[in-house]
Amino acid sequence: MRVAGIIKFVVAATGLLVTFYIVSQIFEIKLDGHIGNLFARSAVETSVRATKPPRYKCGIAKACPEKHFTFKMASGAANVVGPKICLNDNILMSGVRNNVGRGINIALVNGKTGDVIESKCFDLWGGDVAPFIEFLKKIPDGTVVLMATYDDGATKLNDEARKLIAELGSTSISALAFRDNWVFVGGKGIKTKSPFEQHIKNNKDTNKYEGWPEVVEMEGCVPQKQD
Repeated sequence: MRVAGIIKFVVAATGLLVTFYIVSQIFEIKLDGHIGNLFARSAVETSVRATKPPRYKCGIAKACPEKHFTFKMASGAANVVGPKICLNDNILMSGVRNNVGRGINIALVNGKTGDVIESKCFDLWGGDVAPFIEFLKKIPDGTVVLMATYDDGATKLNDEARKLIAELGSTSISALAFRDNWVFVGGKGIKTKSPFEQHIKNNKDTNKYEGWPEVVEMEGCVPQKQD
């Protein structure tokens, strides 16, 4: 009886040891795998964070300095996709917002605060230029003016309208012609010519679309008006 009891005890102890060993091995494998996954995932996330470029306002390539407004804009694409005007990460005008149209699209912004004063589009192919001229005349001093063409923004432009836009700092407005693409940022009361202007001519030999040139894009930093 005593020998049989010892044998049972040894068998039971051996079973416990084997079970403990198996369980410990299983947990060790799972733990090692879990830790390995954590380290691998952490390394990947760190790598992604390290390589992902920072995003600046309006998606521009470089951050603007303090006391500057960030802008990015694009003219329309043929007569299909409307223009887009972004300022300080706010979309002022776009096809998605459904506030753009054929002709010249214009947004007025307070030169001190960056607040939107008004946005409007003027049909300068089939419409009348007179309302556009009156709108330009009423722009208050110190206003930042952003303009972008869509489809055609030049057919109804006359000398008076071109002169008023030139007074906002434009140098290309005198040459703007039928179906040209043009974007411009100027200001009422500006003393010099604006550096923010892009113009692509409608030319059948170089047009990207049938009857229209490629989209023209522009981004930059406009200094706030100081007292």
